[in-house]
Amino acid sequence: MLMALSSNAQVCEGSLGDPVVNIDFGRGGSRGPRPNIITSYSFLATGSPFGEGQYAIAQSTTGMNGGWYDIFNHTPNDFDGHMMVVNAVPDPGVFYESADVIDLCPNTTYEFAAWIVNLLRSVNGIRPNVTFTILDMNGNAIRSYNTGDLRNGNPVWEQFGFEFRTNNAGRVKIRMTNNAPGGGGNDLAIDDITFRACGPVIASGIDNTTFREQSICEKSESTFKLSAEVTGSSTLKYQWQINTGTNWEDVPGETSTAMEYKFENATPGVYQFRLTVAEPANFASPLCRTVSPTLTINVNKYPVPRAISNLPCLGKDLILDVADADGTYIWFDPQGRKISEERSLTIKSATFAMMGKYRVTVTSGGCASTSEVDVAVLPPPLAKVENANLAVCEGSSVALKASGGTTYAWSPAAGLSATNIANPMASPLRTTTYTVRVANGSCESFTSVNVVVNKIPVANAGEDKKIVLGGSTTLNGSATGDQVSFFWLPAIGLDDPTSLTPTASPSESTNYTLNVVSSLGCVTAIDTAFVLVYEKLSIPASFSPNGDGTNDLWNITAIETYARPKVSIMNRYGELVYESVDYYLKPWDGKYKNVDVPVGVYYYLISLGLGGKPLSGSVTLIR
Repeated sequence: MLMALSSNAQVCEGSLGDPVVNIDFGRGGSRGPRPNIITSYSFLATGSPFGEGQYAIAQSTTGMNGGWYDIFNHTPNDFDGHMMVVNAVPDPGVFYESADVIDLCPNTTYEFAAWIVNLLRSVNGIRPNVTFTILDMNGNAIRSYNTGDLRNGNPVWEQFGFEFRTNNAGRVKIRMTNNAPGGGGNDLAIDDITFRACGPVIASGIDNTTFREQSICEKSESTFKLSAEVTGSSTLKYQWQINTGTNWEDVPGETSTAMEYKFENATPGVYQFRLTVAEPANFASPLCRTVSPTLTINVNKYPVPRAISNLPCLGKDLILDVADADGTYIWFDPQGRKISEERSLTIKSATFAMMGKYRVTVTSGGCASTSEVDVAVLPPPLAKVENANLAVCEGSSVALKASGGTTYAWSPAAGLSATNIANPMASPLRTTTYTVRVANGSCESFTSVNVVVNKIPVANAGEDKKIVLGGSTTLNGSATGDQVSFFWLPAIGLDDPTSLTPTASPSESTNYTLNVVSSLGCVTAIDTAFVLVYEKLSIPASFSPNGDGTNDLWNITAIETYARPKVSIMNRYGELVYESVDYYLKPWDGKYKNVDVPVGVYYYLISLGLGGKPLSGSVTLIR
């Protein structure tokens, strides 16, 4: 969006008063309400584009008409403010006349002024031309002024104004007449319409100079002579006024062209003074007065600087700075020598000779304060550790021990009980190198500790085994861990108790325990394999199931020591006549399906479940 520029020149050649009337069309919202004016133009509260003979009260012209410049209202620093936007009718005529009476001081000269801008982008369009007329209450013209054709091709706010003098009544109206035909242009915006009393020429200054501004420091005692030179009638009356931030107020008793103002224990602030001037008949009304140029006494606070410094390490940069104070700066070294006018300065390669109090003087608004900082140059720390190489069993902890500074920072943090102490406990999951930053203020050095994590022993004796008495089996042991040895207990029945896979030939069932021992002091691991030893079977070659109570069953001695052995008996034709997995509970009685089988030779298979070849042979059945 384009921002309309402004240009203006004061019409009144003398002094001006505060605005008696200031029509700025209000503020708040993109469109404002209809003003209380007399006009034949139509008020457009919302919507666009504009038609001829319409006007609106708006913040900006954005989106109103494609042929217009996009501008904001004129009121300085008031983007929420409004202006009057006019699309003129083809025929010249009045587009604005105040409906309310404007009360001014009688028989007083005023400056009327208003800001206008040509909205049309085209340089070939009709240029606005406006006549301002001040009317008395009978509709008679007191004074008229014509703007001439407004400039085009550039959205510049221009101020137009003129002087006029009121009659005995002092009551007026303002009329604005459009002189250019509408149609292809003649579109304008108007804002900030003011009436200000116009009086004599006034020159003012402080302490018999032309300076209009002076400064002192808080808590000081000072007296200033404020004076004004008035070129005008000898009958004029005067009144000095003061403004400390809110409103202008009369200074009691100060009714001449000069006054003295005394500060005692001055309070910080901006003190403004001006001389108001008017003829005696109108002096009672502040709006009838004109005023001198403003004289300003600034009572400035003393800055409250805070000199700061890093604590430099020997050989590093010494940095000086000032906090909490703006202004100009002068630094002095411990010997009182001026060393800089910068707020921040860096002195290369600090030495112990640079130690001492550095002073800075800060001046702001003519008020100076001083601050000191005591600079110490720190010796560099020497990072040390008690042991740079440590070993720990997996799952255990070990203390890291550092020294040589005032603060410590360890990394990485994994496995540490703390990272900001000298002696943290380390419990790493794997071999880790820990680095420690040892600091003394801004000085630092580094060293490291390597913590080797030894894998703890793990023993696996393998699966349990089964053998028949007199037989043997191999134990399938395994062991892991760092620097381990191993052995089996008991050693009896083993060909090599220090082997992971010894041959076991026990004479009875035995638990063999594999012991895995760490030479690094880690815990000993154990695991057990059970070797079950079965008795040898005694298999009868014959039996006689004739019911005489002797040798009626084929009893296999020691078969009950085996877990669910399978016994199968076939006739000479290979037909199965008996089978059992619980043979010791019900041995074969020479029957097949409860019928005696014929005498003769039968063949057996006995599977003991030991993973070996089944036992086989023959048995003779006798009756």
